[in-house]
Amino acid sequence: MTQKIAVAFLHGAGTPDHDFADEMIRKIRKRFSEKLGVENADQEIVLEPVFWSSVFEQEEQELTERLKANTDLDYLYLRRFVIEFLADAVAYQPTKQENQNYDRVNAIVAKSIRKLKEQAGDSAPLCIISHSLGSVVASNYFYDLQFKRENIGPKTMGIVSQTPIDSDETLALFYTMGSPLALWSMRYPEFGQPIHVPSPGLARAHPKVTGEWINFYDKDDVLAFPLKGLNKHYQVAVTEDIQVNVGGWPTSWTPLSHSKYNTDLDVITPIVNGLVRTWKEVNVNNWK
Repeated sequence: MTQKIAVAFLHGAGTPDHDFADEMIRKIRKRFSEKLGVENADQEIVLEPVFWSSVFEQEEQELTERLKANTDLDYLYLRRFVIEFLADAVAYQPTKQENQNYDRVNAIVAKSIRKLKEQAGDSAPLCIISHSLGSVVASNYFYDLQFKRENIGPKTMGIVSQTPIDSDETLALFYTMGSPLALWSMRYPEFGQPIHVPSPGLARAHPKVTGEWINFYDKDDVLAFPLKGLNKHYQVAVTEDIQVNVGGWPTSWTPLSHSKYNTDLDVITPIVNGLVRTWKEVNVNNWK
């Protein structure tokens, strides 16, 4: 009996189509199967999209319509992107109000991890693949579990159980794509404290797993930044900043590259390598 790997995908700012992760899932599953090379390899990973921006979808549509009413605005497509990115970022911030968006978003993340647990098991190594603002959501979610549990809202707390995967004992892999985490770090003195990857509790469940945090950024993507240079804590926490050139013509040399990470092989290949290595580390006695 082998141990499966659980993989969650968090999209970036805005309201994507509900199939936002389908192409990346297809490519990862195909290359994972080819590289792992065991029978029924595609069944050894469980993949779950996290559609967290559904919390804001209706309100953002209404905001856009109100702002367009009786006005003559240029660059409507770009304005919609700005509204979605900034509105998501602002609306997601923690407040002292009840039923706050921060808790509602994190509850969606918790539900997705629970779904992964049902298919991969209570102690499945967890891989988080996050794009853009989704990397901030993921970072905040695991930061609260690791450092500040009093920040966890009632909706999220009602979903999180004491099993290893729920309580952040099995976070093994963290992949951030086009991440603005460097900007968010300005909220904290000395640019803050990053999450631990792998989780400190991983050694209890899977002592042979090394884990990693890889941050992918395109130098033409104005929302993406390297992370290791933020401070000494990020220098240790982030395994590697990898500069990539994502997208084709005409996106690869413009800020439009921000939306092209999830299908680029320079991003997918290192992720697959990490998944395969982790599966072998967990199942060292089962696959040889």
